[in-house]
Amino acid sequence: MSDKAVITCALNGVLTDPKQHNVPVTPEQMAREARAAFNAGASIMHIHLRQQAPNKGHLPSWQVDVSKEIQQAIREACPGVIINHTTGTSGPNYQGALDCVRETRPEIAACNAGSLNYLKVKADNTWAWPPMMFDNAVEKVQDYLDVMKEAGTIPEFECFDVGIVRCVGMYRQTGMYSGPLEYNFVMGVASGMPADPDLLPILLKLKAPEAHWQVTAIGRAEIWPLHQRAADLGGHLRSGLEDTFYLCDGTKVTSNGQLVEALAACAKRAGRQIASPAEARQIFGTRH
Repeated sequence: MSDKAVITCALNGVLTDPKQHNVPVTPEQMAREARAAFNAGASIMHIHLRQQAPNKGHLPSWQVDVSKEIQQAIREACPGVIINHTTGTSGPNYQGALDCVRETRPEIAACNAGSLNYLKVKADNTWAWPPMMFDNAVEKVQDYLDVMKEAGTIPEFECFDVGIVRCVGMYRQTGMYSGPLEYNFVMGVASGMPADPDLLPILLKLKAPEAHWQVTAIGRAEIWPLHQRAADLGGHLRSGLEDTFYLCDGTKVTSNGQLVEALAACAKRAGRQIASPAEARQIFGTRH
């Protein structure tokens, strides 16, 4: 088990509406929230891009210029910080995501490692949104891996279900990818893996033995025992306004910094120290 826990902050996500929730959109807002997370112990900032026009901040953007501006603002606010760039898109048109990685060369980027029926049912037994497929066919995964290799970017393999964890090993086995492995176990999506701490030992048996791993826990106050179990088992830690708005006591947060403080407390209860950005670079092998 690594005694150093690397904390990633997922600053804003793609589904949250800034009119309803206090999520950052502009470069200035992203930098301010990143600084709060950085001061609380986060070494990595996972970013999503939003449209910058008035009243469009709830919509995703894949403009390279927007990515560059946001990354520059975050790096200026947080010296030495590591950027983890989103790439998640549904459908056949994902050129914008490829362009953002190729042109901005983030140290890490998400690589969604398999497909998922993205579903949720409301209390009245109707769909929360129209059922959709988050499609990540092998050919799409290969496109992402190719551009990440070109950019010198390490992929973080996003695994939404148990079978997807097993797929990552197949990508290595077939030669699709040969670099360092990072798994992100995404737990709590209604149609994916549940946010159940008892599932973690099974996932750890299925990942490559030498690979780094972390948990993305989606939900409310009920996710915090999962974060603690991840810390106890030697995993790295992630939270942010993309994943939750709630602390373990049910308090609704207003800033990413509060969530990172809670993650840091999980690590300390597990007897672990928080990795600095330089230490995180050494652990993950990212470029300087």
